[in-house]
Amino acid sequence: MKRIITTLCPLAFLIAISLLLPGTTAHAAEPAQQATSVTQNKQTVQTYMEGFRQSDHAAILACLMEDVEWVMPGAFHLKGKADFDKEIENPGFTGRPEIQIIRLIEESNVVVAEGRVRASRKEGGTLNAVFCDVFEMKDGKVRRLTSYLMESKEPRPGQ
Repeated sequence: MKRIITTLCPLAFLIAISLLLPGTTAHAAEPAQQATSVTQNKQTVQTYMEGFRQSDHAAILACLMEDVEWVMPGAFHLKGKADFDKEIENPGFTGRPEIQIIRLIEESNVVVAEGRVRASRKEGGTLNAVFCDVFEMKDGKVRRLTSYLMESKEPRPGQ
C-alpha cells in the first residue's frame, strides 16, 4: 500500500489519504477554485526566482525588506540585505542555476515555493536538488525566507 500511495501525484495522494481517514470526504475543486491568480506576493516570489535564474543581484535584492532574514535550518541564518547578497552566488558553483517551480501556493502573507534546482559545481559535477522555500511577506516584499534543500541523487541504471 505504501508503494502505491507514494507513487501517486500530490493531488491524488491527498485524495487517497482523505479516503482512508474516517470522517473525511474527497471532492474535486470547484472550477472557480481552479483558476490561478497571481497576487503581489506571488509575483514578488516569481521575480525573486527569475533573479536567481539570471544571477541578477539587483532584481533579487529589490524583492527583499532591508531587515530580511534567510534561514536554512542546520546550515545558516543570515540577517540583512548585505549578508543575503553575499549568498546569491555561491563560490562552490559556476554559471546560472536552472530553477523549476513545481508549486507556488499562498495563504495570508506566506508564499511557499516547491521546486527543483540544477547547478554546475566548480570542481565538476552537477548538483540536482529539490527545495521548499517558505517566504514570509510584508508589503509585497520578503521579510523572512526559510529554505529547505535536499540533494536528489539520480537513480542508478536498472533501479
